[in-house]
Amino acid sequence: MVEIIIIGGGIAGISAAAHLSSLGEVVVLEAEEVIGYHATGRSAAIYVGSYGNLTINELNTASLPFFSEPSHQLLSRRDFMLLANKNQKLAFEKDIKSLDLNEISIEMALGKVPILNSSALAFAAVTSETRDIDTNQMLQVYVKEAKRNKSKIITNAKVTQIIKTGSLWRVVTQTDEYIAPIVVNAAGAWVKKVAELAGASCIDFQPYRRSVVRIPAPVEDDLSDWPMMIGAGESWWAKPDAGKLMVSPSEEYPMEPHDAWADDLVIAEGLARYEEMMTIPVTHVENSWAGLRTFAHDRSLVGGFDSLIKGFFWLGGQGGYGFQTAPAVSELAKQIINGERTTLDSVVVSELSPGRFI
Repeated sequence: MVEIIIIGGGIAGISAAAHLSSLGEVVVLEAEEVIGYHATGRSAAIYVGSYGNLTINELNTASLPFFSEPSHQLLSRRDFMLLANKNQKLAFEKDIKSLDLNEISIEMALGKVPILNSSALAFAAVTSETRDIDTNQMLQVYVKEAKRNKSKIITNAKVTQIIKTGSLWRVVTQTDEYIAPIVVNAAGAWVKKVAELAGASCIDFQPYRRSVVRIPAPVEDDLSDWPMMIGAGESWWAKPDAGKLMVSPSEEYPMEPHDAWADDLVIAEGLARYEEMMTIPVTHVENSWAGLRTFAHDRSLVGGFDSLIKGFFWLGGQGGYGFQTAPAVSELAKQIINGERTTLDSVVVSELSPGRFI
């Protein structure tokens, strides 16, 4: 028997394991061959403190001390620039306010990205308060902490049954079974299906596909200082990546949980929106992929004990904020499970609670 079973080996589950391992023996069960395979491994990898609703913003802020720890070496500078054509003025003004950006001239925008199309670009705004996240390094920081406290991370461990007997949970995988008084549901796009196996509260989660492509650098010059660019209304985004450029159509297409792949038509439409703002067209795509961003209907995470069944802890609905909220959310999970006073504001804690849906 162990103290805590965590289902899901993405950033939510692994960061929770790092924190919870100080309370007792933890086992993480990941269905895939490696941890971080799905949404965690397909992230845009950027910290934008103003991204998300007000509750998410609070989590972003609370996570910043972890990111700023010099020994972690997780952050590097990356400006964030919003772009809009003349028909997107209302969306642009809304985004400036919600993302806390500063409007700049077209000339200043061209100074940051020389290939911008000044004939199409009508509005631009920027912030320097954003940062790239070394997501692999962040995952490894948490893995090392969890293993230092003798936690086990088991891959190829798809959960097939979850049975409650008295005060204990029995979690059955394809090859083994594990018993613990607490189960943490950090299953990403599969969070609802895991809850159904356990007979927990019916909370509605929806996975949405988001596709990304990598294209060759559009210029011979170094792209490393270019900002992450985003179209008004989050209609597309582009970001330098290892000398190339990642471009996403930023679609939100509802899907059942699965190993997602990019849709060619959606990619073509997204590249057209990107190309409208550029003077250099896309000649070819080097590779493409997709991930599932899973949300509860109010777009806030769900973190806390189930309202109906004792010992079942929700840690789902990270959406597009998994990495930048993980430090605060995993610390909150530890505090709640250990009966500690939470460091987050009580209003924020209640807004994350599964009980808000009852």
